[in-house]
Amino acid sequence: MKYIIAGTAGHIDHGKTALVRALTGTDTDRLAEEQRRGITIDIGFAHLKLNDELQLGFVDVPGHERFVRNMLAGAAGIDLVVMVIAADELIMPQTREHFEVCRLLGVKHGLVALTKADLVDADTLELGQLELADFLAGSFLAGRPVIPVSAKTGQGLDELRAALAEAARSAPCRAEQGHFRLPIDRVFVQQGFGTIVTGTAISGSIDVNSEVEIQPAGRRVRVRGIESHNQTVEHGGAGRRTALNLAGIETKDLQRGMVATTPGLFRPATRLDAAVELLPSSSGLKHGAPVHLHIGTAETVAHVALLGNRKTITGGQRGFVRLRLAKPVLGLFGDRFILRRFSPVTTIGGGVLLDSEPVRGRDPDAQLAHLAELESFDAARILRALLKRAPYGLASADIIRRTAWVDSELRSVSEHLLSAGEVLVMGSAHLIERGAHGRLTRQVLDFLKQFHKKDSLQPGASKEALTGTCFPHAPPDFADALLGSLRQVGQIAVEGEFVRLAAHSVVLGDEEAAARDAIIAAFLRAGLSAPAVKDVLAQLSVDQPRARRILQALLREKVLVKVSEELLLHRKAVDGLKQLLIEERSLAGRIAVPRFKELTGVSRKYAIPLLEFLDREKVTRRDGSERVIL
Repeated sequence: MKYIIAGTAGHIDHGKTALVRALTGTDTDRLAEEQRRGITIDIGFAHLKLNDELQLGFVDVPGHERFVRNMLAGAAGIDLVVMVIAADELIMPQTREHFEVCRLLGVKHGLVALTKADLVDADTLELGQLELADFLAGSFLAGRPVIPVSAKTGQGLDELRAALAEAARSAPCRAEQGHFRLPIDRVFVQQGFGTIVTGTAISGSIDVNSEVEIQPAGRRVRVRGIESHNQTVEHGGAGRRTALNLAGIETKDLQRGMVATTPGLFRPATRLDAAVELLPSSSGLKHGAPVHLHIGTAETVAHVALLGNRKTITGGQRGFVRLRLAKPVLGLFGDRFILRRFSPVTTIGGGVLLDSEPVRGRDPDAQLAHLAELESFDAARILRALLKRAPYGLASADIIRRTAWVDSELRSVSEHLLSAGEVLVMGSAHLIERGAHGRLTRQVLDFLKQFHKKDSLQPGASKEALTGTCFPHAPPDFADALLGSLRQVGQIAVEGEFVRLAAHSVVLGDEEAAARDAIIAAFLRAGLSAPAVKDVLAQLSVDQPRARRILQALLREKVLVKVSEELLLHRKAVDGLKQLLIEERSLAGRIAVPRFKELTGVSRKYAIPLLEFLDREKVTRRDGSERVIL
């Protein structure tokens, strides 16, 4: 079954709701005020099964100019439009506005229903069709069917159903393999079920008992049930009117304009870079002007910053802008939107979202070039552009968030750039430009060279020091990814928290070598009665800083073992102690402090820290005043 969303559009009282009712049997005017006043105030919904292969979900929108904001919420996500134009009035103000809205939202398929055909004679009908042909010339509806119909008499309804089926067959299906997104247009409570949200699923799919994330609130909730086209289903997907029964959230925490989406992928934004197009009838758009932004089912006030040092965009022109929003919304790359003047509220244009995480930059030419690459909608150019402005590269999750690609799309384009040698992959899923990787590599290697030159006794620099110097503003996992790539090709070695050049080794001079031997000998002679560290170091011929570094090297090499802050032992003394306890275990299985002192010949000063060390090493386990020997 192919699912397509059809939206009505047109002037008030041109018969949109009556036509949907005649086609589907459903009265989409659900509100009491709508039925009392005889006009559509909010969006309504119906469905029509055309045949065994095609099912339409109808979104019926209000035509009154006061309710255009509701019309825009309903127009989000439609696949084809039914322009409803009354034969006795033809082109009216909201006819033009709705038509332009559909064009700006990127609708490519549709037809015209010339309603109230029973109210005019044949000559008037023919003249009306000629006028409509002129109106539609050069647009996405040019050459599409214009069908005279009457909801009252039934005239033309069969022809309209056939034309709808043909338009639906030519309209592309929405991608179920994408990330699930359902812009919410209704929120209510249904007795016995609880919280319900409805909307048009514009991508992806959802299953009962799976989770969705409500954006921009960031709330994760469980989908208790799904209904699509008045049927309870286990699975909902793109291109369908869908109702979700949500568990764990109340209606007061939900509203039109929110989005139910795949959890953990996307972030709401208050800054959006976009390409805009103004209607020829618009008086223009100035830098800093406030506007009403409509994206998906959301609406918010935004201030427009014109990019590229422009001061104004005149009617009929295009340009790049940054929208600064009064409240966060979830908008993804490629989403279409509408702009309306702040006051008086009229539609002035629309556009397409290009970057939901714009980078602040002072070079206007570079900024425009970046957005032009994104607007190409060529996957390779988009990925190049994103990586060019990411000095530390991007993780796969970052790229998916910025592009809304699925894993297979990202894999395909990244493999293309990898094979061309333009990018490198670090770790399992971090892409970076080859040039950026080279610059960072040189920084790391230069830092380590200088570090080793300054202090040849140290085995390496700490990761913290290296990261803070070479890339202090990098994301948290970047250092491990870059160092991993350099270790993989043999340029560096990473040992715990220390990093060194692969070719570096600690080379001791005669004095340092003699001091090292002296330290080892002192602790070896002492056995379990460890000498004070300061006394051992004081007897050496090298200065104290070098002595300390030699001592730290012996600890790293595990020649010496740290029992406590004040107690170091030679490894052989520790191994001997463990052997003594193994022999004691065969006799008693347990040991108390007095017996431990007798067995080892140490005082209580050494016995307690040694037993605590053995507990940590899981050689013993404290049980009251005794230790169980493990």
